[in-house]
Amino acid sequence: MSEHEAEAAEAPAKAAAKKAPAKKAPAKKAATKKTATAKKAPAKKTATAKKAPAAATATAKKATAKKAASGSRPESQASKAKRAAQLNEALAEVYYYAHPELDFENPFELLVATVLSAQTTDLRVNQTTPALFAAYPTPEDMAAANPEELEELIRPTGFFRSKAKSLLGLSAALRDDHGGKVPGSIDELVKLPGVGRKTAFVVLGNAFGVPGLTVDTHFGRLVRRWKLTEQTDAVKVEQEIDDLLPESEWTMFSHRTIFHGRRICHSRKPACGACPIAELCPSYGEGETDPEKAKKLLKYEMGGQPGQRLKPPANYPGTPAPPLPSRDPGAESPTTGSGSGSGAGADAAAGAAR
Repeated sequence: MSEHEAEAAEAPAKAAAKKAPAKKAPAKKAATKKTATAKKAPAKKTATAKKAPAAATATAKKATAKKAASGSRPESQASKAKRAAQLNEALAEVYYYAHPELDFENPFELLVATVLSAQTTDLRVNQTTPALFAAYPTPEDMAAANPEELEELIRPTGFFRSKAKSLLGLSAALRDDHGGKVPGSIDELVKLPGVGRKTAFVVLGNAFGVPGLTVDTHFGRLVRRWKLTEQTDAVKVEQEIDDLLPESEWTMFSHRTIFHGRRICHSRKPACGACPIAELCPSYGEGETDPEKAKKLLKYEMGGQPGQRLKPPANYPGTPAPPLPSRDPGAESPTTGSGSGSGAGADAAAGAAR
């Protein structure tokens, strides 16, 4: 091979050798990029790590606040008593005219009306009792009543057979054991047929001026919403609320609370947005909070409608209830209650079976 041929043969090899480093260049670039990424990664991770504790702290603070607001820690008796006093004072300003919503002229009429209020409204009782008391004005008269005639007179209140049995029994007991007078003690009242503690306290508080709490469905619901008790048994509720308020306030606190439950703080749709004592309520927001929508939920005088009494007190700001409308006896249903009523005589139906 000539020298010229040898050089020609070596030329491709030299060219390949020169190009080889150029092929390695991308790897070097990739390595550089990888290094840059690796340098950036810790910075990003560090930034995230710095944010995490702050977010966790904020969440923890919110959770703690929410837990505290939900009452996870037992509330002191002093704190409950303070809130009870504030609620009572605020309710007294709103319902300065609060009163028993059953029409009556004497203890006997109140006792009878309260027994009739079981499973119906006070309005329906008030519409029924004028004819009843005209026919039987005294315990002696009612004790001697014809059962069927008595049942027909009280039919609009519902459960008229069991209620008639209670009225005949308690009237006879008043005639035979109490000289025709309603006794003024809890022990004697609860011995009468159809009379339990709720009925007894309505009579004692409003006919005799003896302080007492009337724990009906409205009262029990509201004191639980106000976190004054967690009890559902009426007697236990009574005992716990007794300890939070002065004895002199028991009767009127019952009236004010029941008024509020009937007019604003309803069972299914509380009118939170129209509630004048909302700032004191731990359960605000359970009902409608929009003021305009809440306003449409108001009842009785708060909603511009007639009250429950045909003969309300002189300071009542609303319109008296209308008398019982004429009805067709053949179309009358034995159960006419459109609501739970005051619940004050809710023990009457059960008591009739005693």
